[in-house]
Amino acid sequence: MLTRRILAMRVAGAIAGVAAMIVANVPPARAEDKVIVFAAASLKNALDDVNAAWKTDTGKEASISYGASSSLAKQIEGGAPTDIFVSADLTWMNYLSDKKLTKPDTELQLLGNTLVLVAPADSRAEIEIAPNFDLAGLVGEGKLALCDVKVPAGKYGKASLEALGVWPSVESKIAQAENVRAALKFVSTGEAIAGIVYQTDANAEPQVKVLGTFPEDTHPPIVYPVGLTAASTNPDAAAFLKYMQTARAKGLFEAQGFAFLAPVASN
Repeated sequence: MLTRRILAMRVAGAIAGVAAMIVANVPPARAEDKVIVFAAASLKNALDDVNAAWKTDTGKEASISYGASSSLAKQIEGGAPTDIFVSADLTWMNYLSDKKLTKPDTELQLLGNTLVLVAPADSRAEIEIAPNFDLAGLVGEGKLALCDVKVPAGKYGKASLEALGVWPSVESKIAQAENVRAALKFVSTGEAIAGIVYQTDANAEPQVKVLGTFPEDTHPPIVYPVGLTAASTNPDAAAFLKYMQTARAKGLFEAQGFAFLAPVASN
């Protein structure tokens, strides 16, 4: 007959074994449990601020990857796990929507921006942006930083230069960048004499100065749409998307120079 001591030890051992099995079957907290956001590179400063505010208000935090809208859309098409996509133009959101890779009822136009010509902060260049302005003369033997024309900022920039009649004179002088932040870096480091970027990017970089703003009627409207991806199953994704539309987020976006286009949502 088992003694009470031995019996107690065996019961305790069995309980410990069951507890270990339970712990083993509980999935650990994972980074991918965060809301995953793919966003245009030009949003980095503003969206980082919004993400920090969301963490302060809710204790939750999104994982945000920045890049060219075209590249991010292609990654989503290729199956990259993503909950929210924020594009720098309508084209790439429509591209995913047409392929049924977004939830159309969540899509909305969130922000607007403007296009500017910048030079290094110590540049003494002065120029007026107007039809047939001498951008080639300004650049001289140097380079004009511009995004790949498949990227929204590059598309807008080329459209403006064509509308103003100066594209042929500078086409051979383009220093092509993967995204708008890369184009901005070309200018801030002096690798390019001038560059075409968004106003918000110019605001975020003290090593450049704005020489002029491109007229809005020379390029398509600069609109940033946002929406949930069709593959998103994270219950916090819709909450972060709504937070991006709140008055607090609006103030943070506008502080970086964006125009807020969406209806303001309540907290």
